[in-house]
Amino acid sequence: MIVKEQALRGQCAWAGRNIDPDHILAVLEWLAGEECHAFDEVGLIAELGTRLRKIGLPIDRLTLHLMTLHPEILGRTLAWSPSEPVEILDRAHGIKRELASSPVIRVLETGQPLIVDADDVASTWQHVDVFAKRNLAQVMIAPLRNIDGSVSAAGFGTKRPGGFTVSEIRAIERLLPALRNACEMRVLRHAELSLLETYIGPMTARRILAGKIRRGDIETIQAALLLCDMKGFTELSNRLLDEKVLELLNAYFDMVVPAITAHDGEVLKFIGDAVLAFFPAADAVVASRQALATCEEIFSRLADFEMDGVRIEATAALHYGSASYGNIGSGGRLDFTVIGSDINLLSRIQGACSGLGKSILMSDAFRRRAEGEHVVSVSFHHLKGFSEPIELFTFAD
Repeated sequence: MIVKEQALRGQCAWAGRNIDPDHILAVLEWLAGEECHAFDEVGLIAELGTRLRKIGLPIDRLTLHLMTLHPEILGRTLAWSPSEPVEILDRAHGIKRELASSPVIRVLETGQPLIVDADDVASTWQHVDVFAKRNLAQVMIAPLRNIDGSVSAAGFGTKRPGGFTVSEIRAIERLLPALRNACEMRVLRHAELSLLETYIGPMTARRILAGKIRRGDIETIQAALLLCDMKGFTELSNRLLDEKVLELLNAYFDMVVPAITAHDGEVLKFIGDAVLAFFPAADAVVASRQALATCEEIFSRLADFEMDGVRIEATAALHYGSASYGNIGSGGRLDFTVIGSDINLLSRIQGACSGLGKSILMSDAFRRRAEGEHVVSVSFHHLKGFSEPIELFTFAD
């Protein structure tokens, strides 16, 4: 059998009946209207699939392959079939290598549409997870070109022998620009949020998107606070090649950050090789225990880590108090930062770890709320910038 790869206006096996233009117009108006605008990606594809079948298009599988900007995810695939829940698959950056010969990847890379049949031996589309075991006779894949030059795609699959008719393909063609606009809006929204979350964290990202972007906009929260700092980073930086230092630093962050997020914390700042995080649970006891559990998990991970004979150690400070965070800077160049006496105290507590020979130190305010086991006092200490001595605590040896 020959391979059939056609542009959307290519010849199909049979003409079939025409799709009513008024029905196509109704779908176009819906794609551009308020109801569609309010839907998320899942709602968009589910409602669109239902409407396409309602006007007579034999859609048995509808897919959206939406590219985005994310350090770990290349894009998101959504797949719909009648009477089934929508499937959502986040695609890692390596997906292009895994599915290199699939028509979906070819459309994404070339920006050219394809139509492939079930008997196309040169194409592996039937092994693509969202199309596999669906008994589809034909799949039409159309590019959705975004204004920034990136390309997403939409897939239309049918089980009907002979595939889509010329009239049906032309009907889908008419819908593609409006579908592209609807998808692009969601891609941009998703990219905007994911980039903000990647660089400044979910809570701060939501704050910025809510309009808190003026210099001096400050919010004060009560939270458990954690500052974790790698020991001996300067010595490692002087002894090892920069590439190895970066590799170790990223390995360190890969142990610290997932532990924080796993316990409902959020990273506020990366300060060189240190991580400043907070746990904003409404209940102070819950927040403090989350921070304590995070600290224990970090040190457990570090104890098992070794890379090319190099081990990583850290020191950590724990405190419960208030933190004021918001915009500082000049004119149109701002930064989100966190300030306050409790942040200063947290930093001084962490700085005392080395002098006292302790990996973990905590304030009395934190100890009383966390109620951790085997916690002992290491007496009162004068910390720089604080007039009164501060009692510090650690775990018993």
